[in-house]
Amino acid sequence: MFSAFWAVLAFFAVLIFASGGSSRTPRFDLALTGAGIAFIVTLVIAAMLSMSHKENADHLGKGSGVNLSSKRSSGHGGYSARPEAGRPDAQAPDAPDSAPGDSR
Repeated sequence: MFSAFWAVLAFFAVLIFASGGSSRTPRFDLALTGAGIAFIVTLVIAAMLSMSHKENADHLGKGSGVNLSSKRSSGHGGYSARPEAGRPDAQAPDAPDSAPGDSR
């Protein structure tokens, strides 16, 4: 029905505008050609859109946020300012930060 609607709309639009005014005879050949082209194009576009539809996997609908990892991050996808526990140069979380120039 969607393609038929646009085909009828194209038919009347081409029939009115292709004749060049009310004193000339209507161009049914161009109107039918335009209606056919509009029908085929909208039918192909609707078919392509329906073929491209794919349901999401079930595991994608679970969770309550964007970042579902248990690791803390800086919030915007960049590197964290805190050192991570797995790195050898990491400090303990309760240790005070040392200022530049402090010797410990």
